[in-house]
Amino acid sequence: MRQEEALKIVKAQLTDHRYQHTIGVMDTAVELAERFGADVEKARLAAIFHDYAKFRPKEEMKSLILEQNLGEDLLHYGSELWHAPVGAYLVKKEVGIDDEEILEAIRTHTSGRIDMSLLEKVIFLADYIEPGRHFPGVEEVRETAEKDLDEAVKQAIMNTITFLMRRNQLVYPDTLHTYNDIVSQQGGK
Repeated sequence: MRQEEALKIVKAQLTDHRYQHTIGVMDTAVELAERFGADVEKARLAAIFHDYAKFRPKEEMKSLILEQNLGEDLLHYGSELWHAPVGAYLVKKEVGIDDEEILEAIRTHTSGRIDMSLLEKVIFLADYIEPGRHFPGVEEVRETAEKDLDEAVKQAIMNTITFLMRRNQLVYPDTLHTYNDIVSQQGGK
């Protein structure tokens, strides 16, 4: 699918602000893919569609999570997580993208998972560090992303977990598992 066609499809699903975010994620994902050797075209498509379901009604997302077995445990955590697995499902069903690497990158872009692929890490990180993001710690992650993808993903996850804990919010287990997996791969205990 060509970039122009993909952007046209996704623009109809997003607010103007979220569409600008998506452009930032796309550009950042392409840069990261080129820097770390991921498939640039898959990174471009996954980035374009990563927030495809972001503005679907919560009841629709909840129903799809249950009906399509997308992870019922998600319903016990913040609804901000829901659009990722629902988006992967809807991108396949409505848009016709059936590349599992792209779909998995969409599915895991909010939480991460154990054994993330290179493409998944690129999309996860691009979503976190795109130029429109402004929050404490993002600049340090951007700097790390210039040279070390895994370390940048780990920093982003640490920041996210700390943010959620400070707000007394639940942390989705896959996010903790992702952190532990990366630390373990880096030789930590």
